[in-house]
Amino acid sequence: MHGAASFTGMSKYSHLFSPLRVGALRLKHRVVMAPLTRMRSTQPGDVPNELMATYYGQRASDCGLIITEATQISLIGKGYPAAPGIHSQDQVKGWKKVVEAVHAKGGFIFLQLWHVGRISHSSLHPKDGLPVAPSAIAPAGTTFSADFQRVPFETPRALETAELPGVVAQYRRAAENAKAAGFDGVEIHSANGYLLDQFLQDSTNKRSDGYGGSIENCARLLMEVADAVIAVWGKDRVGVRLAPYGKFNDMGDSDPEKLFAYVLKSLGEKGVAYAHVIEPRATNPGSGGPIVYEAPRTAEIFRSAFPGVLISVGGYTAEDAEATVAQGLADAVAFGRLFIANPDLPERLRLDADLNKPDRSTFYGGDEKGYTDYPELEVETLGK
Repeated sequence: MHGAASFTGMSKYSHLFSPLRVGALRLKHRVVMAPLTRMRSTQPGDVPNELMATYYGQRASDCGLIITEATQISLIGKGYPAAPGIHSQDQVKGWKKVVEAVHAKGGFIFLQLWHVGRISHSSLHPKDGLPVAPSAIAPAGTTFSADFQRVPFETPRALETAELPGVVAQYRRAAENAKAAGFDGVEIHSANGYLLDQFLQDSTNKRSDGYGGSIENCARLLMEVADAVIAVWGKDRVGVRLAPYGKFNDMGDSDPEKLFAYVLKSLGEKGVAYAHVIEPRATNPGSGGPIVYEAPRTAEIFRSAFPGVLISVGGYTAEDAEATVAQGLADAVAFGRLFIANPDLPERLRLDADLNKPDRSTFYGGDEKGYTDYPELEVETLGK
């Protein structure tokens, strides 16, 4: 199939293919493209390129929502080689091409704002030295160096209280740059063990100032970032991603239900366009691990905590997604790996068509192989 799908025909997934208002947007369906790190920006400079524009344009659908791969707000916020940024004018120009490709297909696209905190390596930002974090606690395991080698995590430097307004300012400037690039909105990445998540959870936040200790203090930086980004975009074009119960990047909290209920309630009071919540059954991105169906179901636990649009993500099939929306546990469902392998995923799901299988060996870095060469569905039109 070529061109934007209209989604006007009947589908067995009638709830998934019903319209939805998300802040300022009117979506024709509820199949969202999740943020997916692919490490294919142009070097040096972490600049989005024509290949990325082709990739996102392929995955755009008429009045459907794409959330970009995580995009660093500053060089010290970078955690992976060849991940794109949004802190230079060259990067803004590169993203403009991506946005234009999506808009040409009638789609909407939000930029995901990202600071990785301790999930980094000094080789990625040698002038800035060690990665930064709420507390000087190294995560377990290894990470990527600037030359794509696996290296042990370093012990990060704890941010001084006086530095935190500067972090908020980085998010604000990144939000302004995203607006200049023509995006439809932004998503604040506060999940998967990156900087804002590190402040939220007490396994990584041991601070004794106004940004640690109580739940309110641990959530303070996220709320300040949300206020700064809302000041740029307006509340109806800002989303937030969260990972309650997530273990990825060596995370954990002593009382995740109380913590994230508070966070979601507070974000709801700010009126953000949506909350994007990761299911813990699939919170180890890129690992290829099995779906843990007995894990807590965040869509059930936290639905009542957030009054706005809730997007759920993590290990969904079309059947799961339809049931989740039908039951009111979420308003939309985001798909990751299935979108990698199926550029026309919404139309395939609507038609209940066969799906391409993703090639995991091509997920991170590389060229068009496993990126823009997955086949689209061939649909015979009536009268031909």
